[in-house]
Amino acid sequence: IEYVKSLVLGIIEGITEWLPISSTGHLILFNEFFNNEGSFLESQLYLYVIQLGAIMAVVTLFFHKLNPFSKTKSRKQKVYTIQLWMKVVIACIPAGVLGILLDDWMDEHLHNYVVVAIMLVLYGVFFILIENWNKTRTPAVTKLNELTYKTAFLIGVFQVLSLVPGTSRSGATIIGGLLLGVS
Repeated sequence: IEYVKSLVLGIIEGITEWLPISSTGHLILFNEFFNNEGSFLESQLYLYVIQLGAIMAVVTLFFHKLNPFSKTKSRKQKVYTIQLWMKVVIACIPAGVLGILLDDWMDEHLHNYVVVAIMLVLYGVFFILIENWNKTRTPAVTKLNELTYKTAFLIGVFQVLSLVPGTSRSGATIIGGLLLGVS
């Protein structure tokens, strides 16, 4: 039965990782549904390992696009790719710092199905409201090379919200970008 549960969790991870919804949050909810308390399937290690497949899929699919040393890229494309990576690093700083400082507290107080369920609903509502509000706005940034380091950092501040279980990192990034005028 553990193999069947693992297969179902793998399918859930595979589907939710590509959407701006919390894949980890969904795994937490389904672990609660499966009553996996104390099981290896509930462990942090299992959650990290199961997400490794999705990460490897992204690396495989976008390797050439994200590789600044690709021989198929022009010098200009290589420079843009390196700048993109630097902006990604800048955007990771706020969540990285606060994640290290608050990790144990958040695991103890927020890593449960109630918080996850509330955050999933809350962000669903946020998406609807922000997308409706954004329909009438003209974005200030429409190309990656127009994205400043300051805007990348501010988007990273929004990523801090994803430290709360049930909050999608990509969802927080999209909401932050839209509120900051990024298309």
